[in-house]
Amino acid sequence: MASSSSIHARLALVALLSATTFYCIHKYRRLKRLKTLSLNPSSRRGKIFFISQTGTSKSLAQRLHKLLESNGIAFDLVDPASYEPEDLPKETLAIFVASTWDGGKPPKDGEFLVDWLSESAEDFRVGSLLLSGCRFGVFGVGSRAYGDEYNAVAKELSRRMVGLGGAEMVPLGEGDVDDGELDRAFNEWCDGVIRVLKGGSAQAREANEITQNGVVESEEEYIDTTDEEEEEDSNDIVDLEDIAGKAPSRKNGVVKVTKRGDGKKEMVTPVIRASLTKQGYKIIGSHSGVKICRWTKSQLRGRGGCYKHSFYGIESHRCMETTPSLACANKCVFCWRHHTNPVGKSWQWKMDDPKEIVKGALDLHTKMIKQMKGVPGVTPEKLQEGLTPRHCALSLVGEPIMYPEINALVDELHGKRISTFLVTNAQFPEKILMMKPITQLYVSVDAATKESLKAIDRPLFADFWERFIDSLKALQEKQQRTVYRLTLVKGWNTEELEAYFNLFSIGKPDFIEIKGVTYCGSSATSKLTMENVPWHADVKAFSEALSLKSNGEYEVACEHAHSCCVLLGRTDKFKVDGKWFTWIDYEKFHDLVASGEPFTSRDYMAETPSWAVYGAEEGGFDPEQLRYKKERHHHPKPQAVVA
Repeated sequence: MASSSSIHARLALVALLSATTFYCIHKYRRLKRLKTLSLNPSSRRGKIFFISQTGTSKSLAQRLHKLLESNGIAFDLVDPASYEPEDLPKETLAIFVASTWDGGKPPKDGEFLVDWLSESAEDFRVGSLLLSGCRFGVFGVGSRAYGDEYNAVAKELSRRMVGLGGAEMVPLGEGDVDDGELDRAFNEWCDGVIRVLKGGSAQAREANEITQNGVVESEEEYIDTTDEEEEEDSNDIVDLEDIAGKAPSRKNGVVKVTKRGDGKKEMVTPVIRASLTKQGYKIIGSHSGVKICRWTKSQLRGRGGCYKHSFYGIESHRCMETTPSLACANKCVFCWRHHTNPVGKSWQWKMDDPKEIVKGALDLHTKMIKQMKGVPGVTPEKLQEGLTPRHCALSLVGEPIMYPEINALVDELHGKRISTFLVTNAQFPEKILMMKPITQLYVSVDAATKESLKAIDRPLFADFWERFIDSLKALQEKQQRTVYRLTLVKGWNTEELEAYFNLFSIGKPDFIEIKGVTYCGSSATSKLTMENVPWHADVKAFSEALSLKSNGEYEVACEHAHSCCVLLGRTDKFKVDGKWFTWIDYEKFHDLVASGEPFTSRDYMAETPSWAVYGAEEGGFDPEQLRYKKERHHHPKPQAVVA
């Protein structure tokens, strides 16, 4: 029995020694291979990986690539979507410029590479020397507005590379797309990269210049060519997400960010100002903007007004579209400004005086109206009326309710007898509650479930759904006219009929506007195509179904076929003796505001003309206007020649 136990013990010992021997041989061969790679750093060109969603990281990577080339340093620019991560252990130099996308995750093209690094770092079979022959650097592109998710991907990359044995040659760099200093941060980080790479051979650096944390230091100079590169691109229209490398030319590649004595910076940076100006915006002060609407031009020419003319009786040619806050707390997939505005969860910028904003908006608006003089169809009478705005749509871009002095700004407009149509994105319920009477207050209801709202609006707040619901509840507290604004996006939210109906009882709005999404062209920030745009017939069918669901509480009141827009109205308030009263008595409204006495939406309603009522043959087009249709000259497709 004892002999048998001894034999088993000896066999176990032999097996253990054999396994240890094989493991040591494997490690020896692997270390030898890695050492060979590290002793021949020039055998492979360095790689610059861009992990980009909207083009920002790619643009930065391209700038660094040119900079390295100008300094005689050979690197390849690599899209990780076409790279095999298994080849990473062969690399001796790797630079990552990485964006962080929704939920702190990498953009789709970089998912496989990042996941491979994470899985390798967690796999005990891989070990901690896999990338010991690779020196690397990481620069992250993100937005601090997303809190803990700020540059999460870049931080993950850096941590995983170090965990697999990589040597971080420069500290992790971070840039914020919203603070106006992304270019400066990137330029400074590039300075460090160039100094390291021009500091001598790999062996010399490893022997003499590696610090305790693995960062290589050198004081050698390099050639800076950012001025020339950026000057070439300075005339391009750029989105906020794509501003890198396309900013107006600036000395040493640094954007000067204007700050006040209290340290607060201006919301509109030089890059954002240049981009918005190219798109036709007139910037007011440091955070406001105004732009002439195409419907303003249309009604000046007698060619029809917008849907608000049909639904509420505004004079489109006397409407000023503006905002006191270009910043927003969402990054909606259908943003018609392609995210050229900053984002934020609270006001953190210099603040301009409300009187100056209103004065600036009126001055700039009237200048744009004057430019319509002489345009075919514009009569002197209409032009003169247009020079005296009577309505203000506080919905141009961004979140106007974020502006701390929004009540004072509204007072200033009402004091000039200019009506107010304010749109909020349902993320600031406390602001809705503190608002003074507005001619008409809108809440954007872009989706009816938590999941779809997150996918469509891409909000910054973690508690976005709670804020959304509280915003609807706050709307019920208002005594003046309130509206739910629904934007239908086919394939995203058009199947949520029941869920939308369930939201009606929360806010009990006076009206519900249902509009098909407007396709604004291709954008890296949005995956929408023309396939996501519903037909007017689709919008009508959706509206009628909602009306039926309400059991008569809401009925379809008006439509504006040209805008693919339909209006539901509360029958108990705005349908009197079978007639709709969706229009507004604007003079009565201003008198009520001036009186200082409490009043309700019923006190300033006016009868809707027959041509604007749902089902009328005019389809919401004012018969006093001239319907104009563009002639389209489509070139016939070439016919195949049959031999």
